Amino acid sequence: MTALRDERETALRKCYLFAGLAPESLAPLAQASSIQVIEPHTDIFAAGDPVDGLRVVISGQVRLWIADRDGRELTLHFAEPGDSFGEIALLDNLPRTAAATASETTRCLLLPVNAVETALAADPVLSRHLILSLCEILRRNVDTISGFAFSALDARLARQLYDLALDHAEITGHSAQFTRRFSQTDIANLIGVTREAVNKKLRALEHDGLVLRAGGLLTLPNLPALAARAEIESTMDPRT
Repeated sequence: MTALRDERETALRKCYLFAGLAPESLAPLAQASSIQVIEPHTDIFAAGDPVDGLRVVISGQVRLWIADRDGRELTLHFAEPGDSFGEIALLDNLPRTAAATASETTRCLLLPVNAVETALAADPVLSRHLILSLCEILRRNVDTISGFAFSALDARLARQLYDLALDHAEITGHSAQFTRRFSQTDIANLIGVTREAVNKKLRALEHDGLVLRAGGLLTLPNLPALAARAEIESTMDPRT
């Protein structure tokens, strides 16, 4: 039991929403949480489902997505280890706004609704920390949406590749080597266009020396140049 409790507390500490909180704030949440193992391509919840809690990815990957009436899908985010998902429905107690599907075998920490509500009511430090963390996420999302809304497809694709590289690539100098495969369909769903459109723009970026494709993995040989194509300021990953 001690090892399980330690793993749950560790998962919370690695999550942006809870990082930096004192042990006394984390302990009740860790105690009330449980670990779920989800098989690849399994739906964790669908848009419109009632809320059951907040999840934190321990290992694996979860795709957060929405679809229109015609079945066209838009990927909102790939949740990786340390990421949380399901915050909106948790806090307003309304139906889920998006669907969540495990991309591969995934382990998640589940914090039940009642446990989170109880902890927030009893701990003002936790409440303020959670509010500020969510505000920071919202600001980043607004910035991302603004960049996409006012950019041409060429710039949107470049920006998406740049952002994906910061999370899923080994960066050496100005070059990024992806460590996770993303299909053209994956990328198309992230920026809301067809696979064919992504393929065409990827070929253009390859022609200009900004993207290399080999063995199913992408390499971005010049991140500052890709950032310029994306019409964003280059901010190199602090891990380098």
